[in-house]
Amino acid sequence: QVQLGESGGGLVQAGGSLRLSCIASGSFFRINTMGWYRQAPGKQRELVAGFTSGGSANYADSVKGRFTISRDYAKRSVYLQMNSLKPEDTAVYYCNARIRTRVELPYEYNYWGQGTQVTVSS
Repeated sequence: QVQLGESGGGLVQAGGSLRLSCIASGSFFRINTMGWYRQAPGKQRELVAGFTSGGSANYADSVKGRFTISRDYAKRSVYLQMNSLKPEDTAVYYCNARIRTRVELPYEYNYWGQGTQVTVSS
């Protein structure tokens, strides 16, 4: 059973910083990609930042230059450094991972964390 566990959310003033962490637990063959999504009240879940299977990082336009995604797949982890936070960054942030669970199965499965709340006050 693969699980994703997030940490690092909280309340911060505008202009402040937070660092989110996500670690994948359980038994599996390989992580293909990991990334971060967010969902604000009344809005759809959106990609914040993520890695492609080729290793490139993608960012939402709204966070470019402020957020940095990093990964350590040996530690089964992905991180999101968020600087210069704005009130509009307030949302529940979700870790996402596409994981190949078994070497004999050429499929990947999509997993989500439980979410961590980020609140930015003005």
